[in-house]
Amino acid sequence: MTEVEKMMRGELYDYSDPEAMELNLQAHERLEKLNTVRYRDFAAYRSALRELIPGFPDTSYLITPFRCDFGFRISVGEGVVINFNCTFLDGGGITIGNHTLIGPNCQLLTPHHPIDYLERRKPVETGKPVRIGNDCWLGGGVIVCPGVTIGDRCIIAAGSVVTHDIPDDSLAAGNPAVVKRKLEKHDD
Repeated sequence: MTEVEKMMRGELYDYSDPEAMELNLQAHERLEKLNTVRYRDFAAYRSALRELIPGFPDTSYLITPFRCDFGFRISVGEGVVINFNCTFLDGGGITIGNHTLIGPNCQLLTPHHPIDYLERRKPVETGKPVRIGNDCWLGGGVIVCPGVTIGDRCIIAAGSVVTHDIPDDSLAAGNPAVVKRKLEKHDD
């Protein structure tokens, strides 16, 4: 099994592997293009965005500047807005549901490094997926840690650090983020 296949399976992999490094370098080239394209040149912007994140919907927006590790490990639903200066470390995979708002300066982080310091000296990590449900709102500066799932219709207060799963219809805040109250669910 290749190191990239291990990454895709969430297993410990060597991120200095030439294939993994090449994918990362390709992402950085695509990021340079996306982050410098004239925003008014909508066709060029959409083209650069789809080169980085395949399948990015026409109904969704990502405001640059933006940073990520790979791009192809990010899945975005319909009607999503990702505000400026976000960082998505996506080796473990990031899924964002429909109609979700991601505030400026948010970080969605999937890498998890070994606990043992001798192992941590090696260029290895695992990727734990981040999943954000439909109709969520992450305020500015939210950090979502590896392996976290945020349920549907959640609000995460600005500046919160989400270290564990948040159930549907919750308002969470703090460091670490805790559920402050349940939100009313409306029938569609």
